Amino acid sequence: MTVSLPSCLSPLHRILAAFVQWFDSDHAPGGAEKMRAEPDRVDWVRCIPFIILHAGCLMVLWAGWSPFAVGAAVALYFLRMFAVTGIYHRYFSHKTYRTSRVGQFLLALWGATAVQRGALWWAYHHRHHHQHSDDPEDAHSPHVHGFWWSHIGWITSRRNFPTDYSKIRDLAAYPELVWLNRFDTVVPILFATGLWGLGWLLELYAPGLHTTRWQMLGWGFFVSTTALFHGTSCINSLAHLMGRRRFQTADDSRNSWILTFITLGEGWHNNHHRYMSATRQGFYWWEIDPTYYGLKLLAATGFIRDLKPVPASIMEEAARADLAGSIAAAERAALLHPEFSSFKKVVPAAAALAMATVNTAHVIAPRRATGPAIRQQVGELARPADPSPPHG
Repeated sequence: MTVSLPSCLSPLHRILAAFVQWFDSDHAPGGAEKMRAEPDRVDWVRCIPFIILHAGCLMVLWAGWSPFAVGAAVALYFLRMFAVTGIYHRYFSHKTYRTSRVGQFLLALWGATAVQRGALWWAYHHRHHHQHSDDPEDAHSPHVHGFWWSHIGWITSRRNFPTDYSKIRDLAAYPELVWLNRFDTVVPILFATGLWGLGWLLELYAPGLHTTRWQMLGWGFFVSTTALFHGTSCINSLAHLMGRRRFQTADDSRNSWILTFITLGEGWHNNHHRYMSATRQGFYWWEIDPTYYGLKLLAATGFIRDLKPVPASIMEEAARADLAGSIAAAERAALLHPEFSSFKKVVPAAAALAMATVNTAHVIAPRRATGPAIRQQVGELARPADPSPPHG
């Protein structure tokens, strides 16, 4: 006979479960599927560490500042932004390049210092985003849920806490990655402790820097990590609202140079949603993509390899889209300023030259990556990996 517990204990059990999840993110009483089926609502107990992260920024009010501590905060922002964009996003989520199994583990460690959960949780949610982008199932679409929920609210909801390992079988085949993902607070705690220890050493052996252990913890960890979180979240909340649409994808993804500078190249979001398998997201040389440059440097060392290029067919499509946009803009300008209408005579000639140049590198275009095609691409990533190390 099954004994049911009094309903009054349910809130207590929920609080205890949330506390355990601080240290074991795979802890899910009743099962992960049950949690994912819950309606969106904030779990305040589970979010206490996230609140502490923001509150910790106040430490700098009494710890003060030094050029070294502030410089460390800025440097760690960009080093860990690269970890989010170049590792969590372009490697674990999309497999746009290859590395060894040891290299894969080291990349996961680096990414974990960003304090944005484990690599597998991150990859699962991002692949889900591509499958359901701007649909009701998209956990952080600003068009469906609004700005604040897509920016910060979605990660506070219980239904988004578990990792669906069935959607990332290619990654879940590695026990070391699953362990890092399950105990995702270990690396952040060690990282914060290491910064505090570095500050202590600087107090002892480099007093001329006027840097204390509390400054390094406050600036290097709390301020830098909080800024990193909100910088990354801008892609969720703003990259589908502001910017230009080169490709007519099934969602409302956009390209924004402002977001590009904040996120080291992730602002070319419409490019990425059109072809997510390329290592670079800035498709042209003038579309600055610092993450791609960093990955090229890593490839030069041999640590990573086989960076996937943008197919020529996608570049042809981009050229046609840009040309159509230029012609439309010229026609609008001619309507507003008839005195410049002679410009319209130049456009057809420019169009012919541009199309002749583009068509010199002809390849068979793959099926457009919208709707079912995107789901097919993401599904292929989730297939189980070979028993032998697939990344060599």
